[in-house]
Amino acid sequence: MLSRFSRLAWALAALLVLAAALAGLLLWPYQGFQGQRTVVIAQGLGRRAIAARLADEGVLRSRWPFVVYAYAQPHRTLKAGEYVFDRPVSAAGVFSKLARGEVHLYALTIPEGWTRWDIADEVERLQLASREAFLEAAGDTALIRDLAPEASSLEGYLFPDTYHFARPAEPAAMARTMVEHFRRVYAPLRERASAPGRFTPHQLVTLASLVEKETGAAEERGLIAAVFYNRLARRLALQCDPTVIYAERLAKDGVFDRAINVSDLERDSPYNTYKHAGLPPGPISNPGRAALAAVLNPPASDYLYFVSNNQGGHQFARSGAEHERNVARYRRQRARENSSGNRR
Repeated sequence: MLSRFSRLAWALAALLVLAAALAGLLLWPYQGFQGQRTVVIAQGLGRRAIAARLADEGVLRSRWPFVVYAYAQPHRTLKAGEYVFDRPVSAAGVFSKLARGEVHLYALTIPEGWTRWDIADEVERLQLASREAFLEAAGDTALIRDLAPEASSLEGYLFPDTYHFARPAEPAAMARTMVEHFRRVYAPLRERASAPGRFTPHQLVTLASLVEKETGAAEERGLIAAVFYNRLARRLALQCDPTVIYAERLAKDGVFDRAINVSDLERDSPYNTYKHAGLPPGPISNPGRAALAAVLNPPASDYLYFVSNNQGGHQFARSGAEHERNVARYRRQRARENSSGNRR
């Protein structure tokens, strides 16, 4: 017969083997992992249900090691959200990932000059939220009441950059993040501004949005800002084509996919700077840092006009006669290029 000591030794050995096996199940990555898995953990799902879902999706070999580990740590909460597993992970590692809330983040890139409709379309494409929900959030002007009490939307203040959001994203939180980023960029630029003091912050952002839409050439932003300031000082209509496009988009829920024509220039919209002198009521796009800086610190210039040079830039002029000569020259150039292209 085994002595009492021997029985205790065998029992201890068995416990050690069991503990080692359990530790292996908890700490050893699942070797049957078949490749990247995306798992959505719904709000309110219990620990057993989460374990079953992870096992069903091929993230865990079995749900039980996860369940044991989870119930051994009742003080830790598992966060809902979308999780991506791109390599084998142990049950303990999976639990820690969910407890830390390491949800997958999607990159939302907003180029300079996009409108709120453009952003809403991209938000919906990334399945972060619906277009309608984001546009509703982009109408919450309480976020900028101190800067622009007259604003009708957050247009101009949804700062262009790359943001990272989890699915599903809260539209109000997205809009707030973009506005807060705008504030961080705008405040130091405003402190160093040399722009005329008679303009309100909302008017300056509006002017920056026009500059942003008129040119993509960095070296021209300041000159275009100067042209607009000079025309405003002389009470000349800005005659900015992008404002006409914006007026059309306002009338069509943000949709406008053609070139403007003469009839568009006649639309009686306060955003149409061919029909109405001065600035439009608000921004026509969301300007970036460079456009804001150009408006806040414009160069000294007596230019009053500019026209496209057909090469991505503009030709500037000081008088109407000089401008008309530039327009005629570039029209002839464009006609020659079109004629040459048709002959090929």
